[in-house]
Amino acid sequence: MLATQLDLVKGQILDNDRRILADARKTEAGRKLMAIPGVGPLLASAIVACVPDPVIFGSGRSLSAWIGLTPKQNSSGGKERIGSITKAGNSYLRELLVVGAMAVVRCAQHSAAKYP
Repeated sequence: MLATQLDLVKGQILDNDRRILADARKTEAGRKLMAIPGVGPLLASAIVACVPDPVIFGSGRSLSAWIGLTPKQNSSGGKERIGSITKAGNSYLRELLVVGAMAVVRCAQHSAAKYP
């Protein structure tokens, strides 16, 4: 009975993955985002769904600040002190972006170790 239930859940997960991939491929923005290393269909569809209009952001830094990926600044007296990321903004997008970035780093380390 548990094996049947597990097979049913696996089928539902695969069906949802196919739907997400199809939705991400529907839009031009989704296709462009998936061309970036570390950005898959889930992250691309999340960015397309959450970011209202990319034109309102003047640069990538302003988008990353909106998501909450820029470091905190505790500067005074001309001395710059940069802390950890602010964690303001969309935590789901931030989490997906960090996971994608870590996957790219792991892949780069693996290929560098393979071909010294």
